[in-house]
Amino acid sequence: MTTTVDTTLTAIDDVIGTDTDVTTTTPARCHTCGGPLSVSDDFCSEDCQTRWLAGRSAAQPTDAGHAPDPDMPEVMPDTPIASWLGAPPQGSVKRPGNEVLDSVVAFLTRFIRFPNEHCAVVVALWYCHTHIADRLYVTPRLILSSAEPGSGKTRVLEIGQYLVHKPEMTISITTAAIFRLLLDEPVTLLFDEIDAVFTSKGSGNNEDLRGLLNAGYKRTATVSRCVGDAKAMKVQRFPVYAPVALAGIAGRMPNTITTRAITIHMRKASEDEQIEDFMEEDVEREARPIREEMAAWANSVADKVATARPERPDGVRNRAAEIWRPLLALADEAGGDWPEKTRAACTHFVVDTAADAELSTGVRLLADLHGLYAERDTDRLASADILSALCALEESQWADMGDGKPLNARKLAAELTRYGVRSVAFDATTGGKARGYVTYETTGGQAQTGLADAWSRYLPAKVRNSRNCRNHAGQPVTAGEAVTDGSVTADSGARPLVTDASVTSEGTCNRLTSEVTAVTPVTDSADLSLTEGDA
Repeated sequence: MTTTVDTTLTAIDDVIGTDTDVTTTTPARCHTCGGPLSVSDDFCSEDCQTRWLAGRSAAQPTDAGHAPDPDMPEVMPDTPIASWLGAPPQGSVKRPGNEVLDSVVAFLTRFIRFPNEHCAVVVALWYCHTHIADRLYVTPRLILSSAEPGSGKTRVLEIGQYLVHKPEMTISITTAAIFRLLLDEPVTLLFDEIDAVFTSKGSGNNEDLRGLLNAGYKRTATVSRCVGDAKAMKVQRFPVYAPVALAGIAGRMPNTITTRAITIHMRKASEDEQIEDFMEEDVEREARPIREEMAAWANSVADKVATARPERPDGVRNRAAEIWRPLLALADEAGGDWPEKTRAACTHFVVDTAADAELSTGVRLLADLHGLYAERDTDRLASADILSALCALEESQWADMGDGKPLNARKLAAELTRYGVRSVAFDATTGGKARGYVTYETTGGQAQTGLADAWSRYLPAKVRNSRNCRNHAGQPVTAGEAVTDGSVTADSGARPLVTDASVTSEGTCNRLTSEVTAVTPVTDSADLSLTEGDA
């Protein structure tokens, strides 16, 4: 027995060594670094002891995938576990983005009745994007307008102040105050009664505010101001980038702001549309977990959203595509049905409502001229005929331009010149010479782009199509059918209808922008879908 014990102790000494050399008086040293002993009889420090043990420990066993995946969000199990414990604490279970945004919409619609299903989708996404605005390049303005007060505009802002990032809700604020609010990071500006600012009776600094709101939708925007006294004055660049929501009566917002915005036209709730009473202290309490969850999810996908190039609906381009980009990217990351319904909302606000948008005087003139030329089925009209027809239009502004006088040739020319359209001399269909406007481009001494070019560039697609008559773009045609009159030539005075879809240019009147050079005679007039009588 004694021999066995001695053998065992010798083996242990061979592994860890002995405290002192039995043949000398040399002190024992640390088994890791060789330094003098301190914390124990074998090591100089706890760190050395830990490293010695780690070097002799076996490799950590693999779990064959049983450990949780840190990149996968947790979800509630289908079958509740330990349901007797009650619901889990708020935020302990991470939900996917579509459920997070659904909860925002559900919360909104408890207190607001929107005009259509697209509005709540846009507002929820706009709230959400404010939490990552500092990482985005563009932030769209949100405009809430209505014909009358009490339509829910302010309520959207009141709920928003408990759901957006760093809200600053105000009715009256100076431009200088905004500069200083935005010095550190973007805050979310919620302007109520903004229509009182952009009027002739508004405050004197409304142009500064308009400039700030125009520029501040892009992250790189700054406004330069002189600061300091006369002896130490210097130029300081103030950042003006910030998410902004504006509420006011319709028709009083500058066009330069509306082109950078998504505009929702609110309506009063009818008597049979029931909504919950708005108790602000209750809303603040109930909104807190929704805001925290929305902010956490938005920040988790912020890098992907900032670099995304989302697919946009047809007809959405230029600045509209720019301001919708962050909302479409957020919807794509949210998943579920959010990508589809966000693109439906984008189409609604950009394409479908274009004809209802507030048009400038020049664009309204182009629209009325488009209808007039289509109705007359011609590519040229004398100025006198144009003025007479425009002033005869019901509900138009041309009979009284605001000064009690009708539109005249000089004002007509001034408006159209801005679009590259000028009057030219041409052969009138009734014989002789006339001066007026044509749809096609001319060169030489009478060089100008023609009305058709202006229509294609400045008229929204829905405006162009809604004013078409006969067989112009926007009305159905049957591909493969022939021209109804084989005698048509490029110089004929009365040009019949073209029903071949291949020669109908999108967005412009086929009759007014194209010349027919090859004509296929009709073999059976009974097969035609459109007759002269229908026209």
